[in-house]
Order: sequence, then C-alpha cells, then structure tokens
Amino acid sequence: MLARFFRWLETRQDPFPEEKPTMPPSDFWPFIVHYAKPFWRLLLASSLLAAVVALFEVSLFAFLGSLVDWLSTTNRETFWQDHGLFLALMSGIVLVVLPILKFFYESVVHQGLLPNFAMRTRWQAHRYVLRQSMEYFQNDFAGRVSAKVMQTSVALREAVMKVAEVMVYVGVYFTGAVIVFAATDLRLTAPMLIWLAGYIVAMRYFVPRLGVISTAQADARSLMTGRIVDSYTNIATVKMFAHSDREDAYAKDSMNLFLGTAYRQMRLATMLTVALNALNAFLLFTVTGLAIYLWTIEAVTVGAIALSVGLVLRMQGMSHWIMWEVASLFENIGVVKDGIEGIAREVAVVDAPDAKPLAVSDGAIRYENICFNYGKMRDNATGGIIDNLSLTIRPGEKVGLVGPSGAGKSTLVNVLLRFYDLEDGRITLDGQDVSKVTQESLRSSIGMVTQDTSLLHRSVRENIVYGRPDADDASMIAAAKKAEAHDFIQGLEDLKGRKGYDAHVGERGVKLSGGQRQRIAIARVLLKNAPVLILDEATSALDSEVEAAIQDQLVNLMDGKTVIAIAHRLSTIAAMDRLVIMDNGAIVEQGSHRDLLDRGGLYAKLWARQSGGFLAPAEAAA
Repeated sequence: MLARFFRWLETRQDPFPEEKPTMPPSDFWPFIVHYAKPFWRLLLASSLLAAVVALFEVSLFAFLGSLVDWLSTTNRETFWQDHGLFLALMSGIVLVVLPILKFFYESVVHQGLLPNFAMRTRWQAHRYVLRQSMEYFQNDFAGRVSAKVMQTSVALREAVMKVAEVMVYVGVYFTGAVIVFAATDLRLTAPMLIWLAGYIVAMRYFVPRLGVISTAQADARSLMTGRIVDSYTNIATVKMFAHSDREDAYAKDSMNLFLGTAYRQMRLATMLTVALNALNAFLLFTVTGLAIYLWTIEAVTVGAIALSVGLVLRMQGMSHWIMWEVASLFENIGVVKDGIEGIAREVAVVDAPDAKPLAVSDGAIRYENICFNYGKMRDNATGGIIDNLSLTIRPGEKVGLVGPSGAGKSTLVNVLLRFYDLEDGRITLDGQDVSKVTQESLRSSIGMVTQDTSLLHRSVRENIVYGRPDADDASMIAAAKKAEAHDFIQGLEDLKGRKGYDAHVGERGVKLSGGQRQRIAIARVLLKNAPVLILDEATSALDSEVEAAIQDQLVNLMDGKTVIAIAHRLSTIAAMDRLVIMDNGAIVEQGSHRDLLDRGGLYAKLWARQSGGFLAPAEAAA
C-alpha cells in the first residue's frame, strides 16, 4: 500500500519526456516557469501542506499558554472533567493529525519533487545543449558546459521549492505568531513588529549582495571545473610536455578566483549572523520584559508569559534557519542566472521549418558559389576562408583535396556536413540543398574518418556499432576484420576485467594507440556503409605495414561511393579520379595525378618537394 502510494507520487511526472526540447526563455522568471510548469500541482500541494502545518504548530503555542493558565487556576479534582475533551482533541492533533500532515508533505517533497524535478530539468537542458552547433562547444570548456547543466538543474529546483514551501511556511508562521500575540495582548505585538521590520531591513541589505556574489561564484565554479577537466582530458599532452606545474598554476588561478568569491560570501554571512543575533536578543528581552510587566499590572496571565517566551524562543531558532534558507535561495538564484547564460542560447544551426529527410541515390555533390568565413568580419569585399568557390563532384567520383594548412580543405567538409551554415551560395547532394534537409539524415548519409580520432569512453563494441546501432555481432566483427582491428581487439582487457569487444577504451580512447583508434574508426565507417565517404588523413596514424594492409579494404570501402579524401601524404591520394588543389580558400588546379604533373604547376612542385611522401607546411608555402 505504502509502496504503491510512493510509486504513484514518483510517476506524476515523466522525468524523461520524449518531445524535443525547445529553447528556454533567457529572462529569469520565464526560465524558471519553463522548467517548473510541469510540477505546479505538486508544488501547490506542498505549499498548502506547509501552510497547514505552520498553522497547527503556532496553535500549539496558544494551547501551551492556555495549559499553563489551567494548571495554575483549575481545581485538580475537576481538571480532567473541565478540560479533558480539549486535551484529548489536542492530543489527537499532536499524535495523529500533525504526523499525517507531515507524512503527506514529506512524501510529496521527497517522492514527487526532489528526484524528478532536477532530473527532468537536467534531461531537457542536456538534450537542448547537445543540439547546439559545433561553434558553441568549440568556444567553451566541456567541463564548464556540463557543470552549468548539472548545477542549474539542482539550483532551479531548490529555488522554486524554497519559494513555494519555505517562504509560505514562514509567512504563515509569522502571521500566526503576530495574531496569537495580539489575541493575548495587543501591546505584545509591538516588539514583534519592530523585530520583523529590522529582520526585513537586514535581509534587504545582505541577501541581494549575497545573490550577486553567488552569481560570480557559480561562474567561477564552472570555470574552475572546466579548467580541471581540461587538464584531465588532455593528460597525455600534459605528461608529454612535463607541464604538471604549469597546469597547477592554471588550475590555481581559477581556484583563487573561486576562493575570493567564497571569502566575500562568508564575510557577508558573518555580518548577517551578528545582526540577526542582535535582533533576536532584542526580541527576547523586550517580549519577556513586556510580558512580565503586563502580568504585574494584571493585564495578562502566567500562561501568556509562557506562550510569549516559548514562541519567541522558537522564532529565534527559526530566524537562523530562515536566514540561511533565504541566503541559499539567492545563492541558487545566482547559479540559475549563470546557467541561463550557458543554456538559453539560440542554436546556430537549425533544421529549416519544412526540412525533409535527405534521399541519396547517386551521391552527386555540388558547391555553388559558396562563401564562408566562420562568422568573422572580412578584411575586404572578398577576404574570407572561402570566397565564391564552385566545385562539382560526380556520383561515385573519388576526389582528393590537396593544399597547405589553412587552404580551406577541412572547411569544405565542415560546410558539407553542415556543422556551420554558409554565408552565401549553396551546397547540394543529389540536387537537394543540404540546408533544406534534416541534419540527422544528412550526416547519416555521410561516413567520415578523421585524423584526430576520438572514441567514446565505452566498450569497443559500442564504438564500432555507433555507425549502425542495429548491427549484429557478425557484421561488427566483419567490419573490424576488414579494418585490421579484430586481432588487437581480442587482446584488450580493461581494469574491470572486461575483455575483447567488451573492454572500455577510456576517455577519447586514451587506452589505445593512435593507430588502434584509427582502425576502430575505420571499422565504424565500414559498418555504417554510407553512400558518401570523407577521409580526412584517414591513415595518418597507421604504420606503413598496417596502412598497406588496410588500403585494399579502403578501396573496397570506396567502391560505389562518392569520396572526398584529404591528405598531406600525396602518395595516399595520387590514385584518386581527380585531385583538387586548394590555396587561400580557392581552387587553383584540378585534374588527375598524371595530368597535374605534366602541367608543371603547384601540384607538380609540391610533389617534387615532398620528403617521404609528406607535404610539409613550410614547403607548401614556398
């Protein structure tokens, strides 16, 4: 029964809704409402329960005053006869009603709100951020982005629940206390109102300042996390250059920034605590003194003194709790404000409203007068990474892109994959404008092996079938064998004893050599079997023997596909149908390897100047 009730509360809201997340509002309160709206019924229930509990708790102090008066004035022999029914009623409230109310309140909070609220917010924010453009992630630390998503979800939940419950509870409790004082003697409310005015002044002075510091602290925390994660992610580079001390200083700089905000926060907290202690001392002294004075002039009873002092002592304890709850509220508000800056951003590259899935039949690619400069201002009318470039790649044609670093080769690939939107011109695949089709269908039609192969920190199996999640083990192993990867995979074992295809490869595949990562990436693309293939220095991390063994498989992989291959090692692409030579974002030559050598132009010079088959940047510039 109890388990069913808990389960009912836990399933009031789905923490993982299937609908695609939309951009959250960039203003604070609309941002809060965007994520809190699905939980409004549970929040209302918790607020009402908190209010009822507060009313009952205040009423207990009024009962305490009456009880003291009864004990001091009633005849012992008739005490139970005179007050037994009321005592039984109060006993029922204390023993049954309040525990039941608190049970329902705690159940709503702990089963309905605490787990699902933060998780649903985290799920939606993560899904939205995951669909941001490449530029979004290139401009920030991955650790910083993830920290903002994680921090914001919890802070938003805490801020909403503190407003919906704690502030309601406090408001009802304080209002009830003033009414109880007024019912006893109107004069007893004066110290309470003076204390409340001083408390509000203290809150208005200190809490907003704590909020400002908390915003800065949240940003500093994200930066600190980002820098530390950056060092861990690139640990091989740190070790290779023996720069542990340099990374210490890099992390220490962000830690000092965070510590500075913590110092400022704690100074304000100390001053607020001192001010609150002074106010509480004033309240206890004045209420107790006034109550005793009123008793001496027979204006109040002994029970009124017990009620007043007991309620003041309770409120003293509550005032510290309220102070930290309010300070925590503003700290969470600061974290949410910092998170809004990172989460509530428009996605730079989005599907067109009427985007349709791409249908690839032949694989013909056309670049039509494209212009692109990564969003940067141009030096002049034509200055840019790529200006007015046109290129047609026939169905099934194998094209090699050649040129020095910065010539625009990778940019041609990036805009084809629509990692970025063109500034002018258009690209078509089988006559379909890539900006008018869905991004998922576009990228699922293109297989790519890059020079800097990055694997997911998962098993070898998961990394290979990432190209085709529905593939069976037989297909996966066949692809691994074609990529000359099966033999070394069989010998893998991770720290948890998982072996072979179940072994995990570490973050970015750090447990494997560059050549092993490259072969798994090739197996992944072999399994994907997309109609368009991009090879960006696909065999650069392989030794000559393994490269020679894979070359035949790459030839098979390219069969029947439209291929764009980028390589500085010209010997690896010399057999392509056509070579396109680029320089400064423009096509300067194109033709077959033999035609270009006979022409005696830039390609011929690059070929002649190669050392060991590599195109050196300095020689290319010459």
